[in-house]
Parts: sequence; structure tokens; C-alpha cells
Amino acid sequence: MGMFTKSELEMAKSVDLKAVASSMGFTVKRIGSLYTIKEMDSIRIYPDNHWYRWSGKSATGITGGSQIDFMMEFGGMDIGEAVAYLLDFSGQGRNVTVRTEGKVSSVKKEHKPFSLPPSSSNNLRIMKYLTEERRLSEETVMWFIDRKLIYESEPYHNIVFIGYDKEGRARFASMRGIYDHDGKAFKCDVAGNDKRFAFHVEADSDTVLVFEAAIDLMSYFEMHHRPQVHMIALGMTADNPLRQYLDDHAGISNIGFCLDNDEPGRTAAYKLAEKYIRLGYRTDISFPIDGCKDYNEQICSIKKAVISSEKRKGR
Repeated sequence: MGMFTKSELEMAKSVDLKAVASSMGFTVKRIGSLYTIKEMDSIRIYPDNHWYRWSGKSATGITGGSQIDFMMEFGGMDIGEAVAYLLDFSGQGRNVTVRTEGKVSSVKKEHKPFSLPPSSSNNLRIMKYLTEERRLSEETVMWFIDRKLIYESEPYHNIVFIGYDKEGRARFASMRGIYDHDGKAFKCDVAGNDKRFAFHVEADSDTVLVFEAAIDLMSYFEMHHRPQVHMIALGMTADNPLRQYLDDHAGISNIGFCLDNDEPGRTAAYKLAEKYIRLGYRTDISFPIDGCKDYNEQICSIKKAVISSEKRKGR
């Protein structure tokens, strides 16, 4: 593992394991609150980057772990090849031999060129989803559409969230389905993207607010009436995009961590706050209100309460 930097290892472990399994030819399906693989129904994936095998034996002795362990067990790789494959999948571009659909084959992975998904002729479906399901205002959604930060893709009508570099070039994009099933939806990063970059809003400010998800950023943006600060959505709890953003915006001296109000989010917030204090930044931590996992749940809760109050007054 000495051939990889700490940053590269963090990047490899930030990849969505469900998407990796699908790319290898496996059929990922939901089972309860977890996910499994149709071809090996003893496998459980949780939530996006860990797995375990609840029955059966493995010739390698690997019964679970991270994405790296998954690639070693089901991709026929050693540790170095597994990390290289995951880096390639994340957009870093590495060449390895991989076993697809359970069979070893010699495949040279090429770095995939980054290209934004084709856009729909309008944004009606994502507007409906974001306003009705996520309770964002039309004004907020249009603000992000007008600045080409989000759009509706073809042919599946996913929301595409775009991350630009400091020259204004699109370097990153993630997609989210608009058809939720029990709170779960399709999510995937666009192939070939550069995970050093992320969905963000720039401002003339010395402060950046850090979120896990793009929709949480949009929710906070609306609740706080378009705050005049930098805002970035990591798409994970690893801080690779934040480090790049700080490099690109040298005037930032304050960082506010607005991660999810759950155990992983709280743990990451305190860990990152301590890390960046040591790097010379002033840091602050803010969580959604009690009872809400994230800022989108908070805005949904607030708006539902307002509607309920108005209904009572109208009686």
C-alpha cells in the first residue's frame, strides 16, 4: 500500500460500492435497509462503502470490509490492483486487470473522458421533484438552474449536480434519481469526473460552509436567505474537495461544517474541525435541529409545520 498516498487511499474508499459492483456486472438490489447482489444473495452492502457476507465460505478468507476488500474478493485483485481500480473508477485513471461477472479477464482500463450527460429539453421533472418532494421553492431551484449548477438529464430525467474548477470548467458531476422508493433513489457520479472538485456556490467571502449533500446545501441556502458565503457539498464525508477548494480560494480563513446530524456526520464534523484548526483555520460546527438528519429534512419539517398551521387557521 506504500505506493499510494493517504489522499489516494481516502479517494479509493469514497467510491460508492454499489456503483462499483454494478460496473463489474453484478446486479445490486435493495433488501430491507441494506443492499445485496442478485448473483450472491448472502452479500450485504451498507450504506455505500462497506459489505459483509452473512453465510458461505470464501477461499480467500475475506468475509467483508471496504471497497478494497470487495475488489480483492470478487475482482481477483491484490491490494494494489484494487486501489488502482477504485481510483480509476473515481476518475483518477489507472490500468488494471479485473474479473467481471465472476470471471477473470484481462482488461486494460482506460481513463474515461469526462462528459456531462445529455440535457433534457426542459427541467420540469426535477423542478416538480425538488419543490414537491424536497420542499424547495421554485425561486431557489431556478437560481441553481440559471447558474448551470443543476439540470435535468436525458433519457432518465435525473438531477445532475455540477462542480466547476476555478476557471469555470465542469470537472465533476453527480446524478440523483427523482423517483424515490422508501427514501432510496438512484445515485451515481458521472464517469471520468475529478473528485477533487465538487458542487459549490462561490461568494466574495472569507468563509466556506461545508455540507455532505448538494440538496442539503440548497436547503440551507434557502433557509438562510442566500447567505453571502462560499458553500460546498462534499458528496461524502472525506474532505478531498474541500482541500482543493481551499487551495483555489486562498482568502478563506473560516470553515463551518454543516454535516448530517447522525453518528457518521457528527464524527466527521468534529474530526474535520480539529484537523483544520491545526492547519490554521477558524472552524465552527452546526447541525440540523434535533429530530432532523439533514438540512433538507429540516426545511421539509419547517414547511410542513407552516402548512399545518395555515390549515388550522383556515378552519
